[in-house]
Amino acid sequence: MRYRVRTAGRELQVELGKGEVRVDGTPREVAWAPVPGTPVASLLVGSRSYRISGRRGKGGRWVLEVDGWRLEAVVEDERRLALNRWAGSREVKGGKWTLRAPMPGLVVKVEVREGDEVVEGQALLVVEAMKMENELRAEAAGRVSRVAVEAGEAVEKDQALLEISPLEERASGEGPRAGGEGP
Repeated sequence: MRYRVRTAGRELQVELGKGEVRVDGTPREVAWAPVPGTPVASLLVGSRSYRISGRRGKGGRWVLEVDGWRLEAVVEDERRLALNRWAGSREVKGGKWTLRAPMPGLVVKVEVREGDEVVEGQALLVVEAMKMENELRAEAAGRVSRVAVEAGEAVEKDQALLEISPLEERASGEGPRAGGEGP
């Protein structure tokens, strides 16, 4: 089974097979053992050992604790990736991106308003098509600059649904640490 894992500004392709794990195409020696009676497991990667625990959230989101470091990740399997490719498209212009309707349908719910800050993987809106509700999510963090539809509105394939602008850089230089420290 193949997975896309996005965490700490990185994207990894992970493939799990019979007795084999590949990360970005490179085979890794990995062993996993739960610690009985606890939510903790021991993860051995090569010769390095980690204590890990995790809590699953919605939409493939995970909150992990690895050797005392808190880490958030979005894990998508092949099925989820295929659904995401099918469920929505986007058009990028000058840093902004436009979410477009994947097919004709009905907007059931709009989860965001203009000015809202969104994070990668956050639900933006729900479109019903062919008797199925499709939740369209943010592919990157940003700020909603335009909402072009409202709940109850019929939409056509490729119709613009909303626009997301990139977040402004923090002038103070604050933000996630750069470099390879941590897990």
